[in-house]
Amino acid sequence: MADILKEILKVLPDKISDATFEGANIVLYTKNKEYFLDNQGTIRKAVEQFKKRIELRPDPALCMEKEKAEKLIRQLIPEEAGADTFIFDEPRSQLIIHAEKPGLVIGKQGEILREIAAKTFWVTHIKRVPPIKSKLIESIRSVLYENADYRKKFLDKTGHRIYDGWLREKKHEWVRLSFLGAARQVGRACFLLQTPESRILIDCGIDPSEDGAESYPYLDAPEFNISEIDAVIVTHSHLDHSGLIPYLFKFGYNGPIYTTLPTRDVMALLQLDMIKIQRSEGKEPIYTTEEIRKMVLHTICLEYEEVNDITPDIRLTFYNAGHVLGSAIVHLNIGNGSHNFAYTGDLKYARTNVLEPGNTQFPRLETLMIESTYGGKDNIMAETEADDYMIKVIKETFERGGKVLMPVLGSGRAQEVMVIVERLINEGKIPNAPVFVDGMLWDVTAIHTAYPEFMNRNIRQIIFNKEGNPFLSPCFKQVGSNKERQQIMLEEGPCLILATSGMLQGGPSVEYLKGLAEGSKHSLIFSCYQPPGSLGHRIRSGEKEIMVNDSGKNHVLKINMDVHKVEITNHSDRRQLMNFIKRCNPQPRKVIVVHGESSRCLDLASSIHQQFRIETIAPKNLETVRIR
Repeated sequence: MADILKEILKVLPDKISDATFEGANIVLYTKNKEYFLDNQGTIRKAVEQFKKRIELRPDPALCMEKEKAEKLIRQLIPEEAGADTFIFDEPRSQLIIHAEKPGLVIGKQGEILREIAAKTFWVTHIKRVPPIKSKLIESIRSVLYENADYRKKFLDKTGHRIYDGWLREKKHEWVRLSFLGAARQVGRACFLLQTPESRILIDCGIDPSEDGAESYPYLDAPEFNISEIDAVIVTHSHLDHSGLIPYLFKFGYNGPIYTTLPTRDVMALLQLDMIKIQRSEGKEPIYTTEEIRKMVLHTICLEYEEVNDITPDIRLTFYNAGHVLGSAIVHLNIGNGSHNFAYTGDLKYARTNVLEPGNTQFPRLETLMIESTYGGKDNIMAETEADDYMIKVIKETFERGGKVLMPVLGSGRAQEVMVIVERLINEGKIPNAPVFVDGMLWDVTAIHTAYPEFMNRNIRQIIFNKEGNPFLSPCFKQVGSNKERQQIMLEEGPCLILATSGMLQGGPSVEYLKGLAEGSKHSLIFSCYQPPGSLGHRIRSGEKEIMVNDSGKNHVLKINMDVHKVEITNHSDRRQLMNFIKRCNPQPRKVIVVHGESSRCLDLASSIHQQFRIETIAPKNLETVRIR
């Protein structure tokens, strides 16, 4: 692939002013207006010949002045399109328009976009304005477009790493996988995949239930050298998979982060919230907002099923994992197809209220790495019964004038609960009491409304119709301050409180617990995984007295409120995991079981081997396995 740009230019007319990389994509610029508007099919022929994504853009010198362009474009598009903001990415000749009704900006068969190109010479992309505004999404866009020159150079550098040939001597082919976290444990997911040419880090999270060194992956392992990492892949936004990504930039990483758009936004939000919580607890955060900003600048977002080269010998494709918004199964085509590896990340192989089930169809597959959070023989979820039980608890608590506290993860389970509760209220199955949404939940929910294409068909159609959007229901009330929080706890009358963190490890859920725990008419519902050692696990296991800190003073808090466990999860249970293996096409030759308590990893690995006659292993942290 060395000098691929020169080879492409050889087959094109002499009308290209510049050729550059945007990651694995190739972008050509022209100063010839006629050639930009009609390249006579030459770009399509180059795509067919080189089997790469090639885009033609006008040279920035051709683009109309920004103020004139915006004024002209506003005249071209209908007012009812609700064009909100115009963002000009000058170094790349791109204009991003945010509109309430993108279709009206695009026009019939793209006629308005073609007119915009012909009159202004800006390449225009249309984004839907989310129904709920998110300051975080706006901040991320600002970071990207305010640093457009840096971003262009970074993407070009990434492309050169992919296309300019091999850095290391290739003697023979092999693939090794090192387990730096989440092997026979839940939390701090981190895996290092190595080939003779490439060093790829998959996830880099924390263990929220631990403190100190035990919370972080083993980045001091001899095989991990941050200066050699070519790329980092993030399966989804939860902190046990993404919480340590900014730390890599603090210690010198300067390469690409591959993930999906929702994961980029939500993980940045969760990381910012983690810094906030650490500071509120008097701890020194392990990284700052500057490292999060660097992470955003270095993130390359891919669509599901979009094949993308990330190093000379590895191609990456994301598939839906069904776990949370934007969660992805990572599929790596290694060594020009000599080995194919997939990692499920956290997986949900069932349709939920918000998401489609995880994907089971792959072009090729030799080795599969699968999670086992609920992989034990007894981990069978009766989800319909769990819904019924949740309804029963809420109704009984409301009838006695109590409040229901449901600690939830910022992304995933919270939005599932919101959709369920909104439906139950509409159906009259639970009283129409206020549902208070606290912590980062409102921002995460706003991000959900920004990316409806990542949700299941039903919810996607509902979100496109504002009147039926469940996240905009008047029953949901955003909590914006500690003063409002205190007022909610003091007011008489029933309500449901959804608050982070789901494990009661800091955040507003702990503040609500302090205010409600000693009232016997209230209820606490756990609906997500509670890792051993966490406050949530201790209370769920039956502890009736816990030590809490208020304004720097420790005191004993009695748990008089009812404690309930509702096992509805965005993870696959045992049956779903086994069914996923059964439906996997093609069947893998080897299965690696990770991300579960030791007994569950071993049990699932044993069952897969017995039922499907597939080689299985459940490695420990710091082990390295050769998978080819």
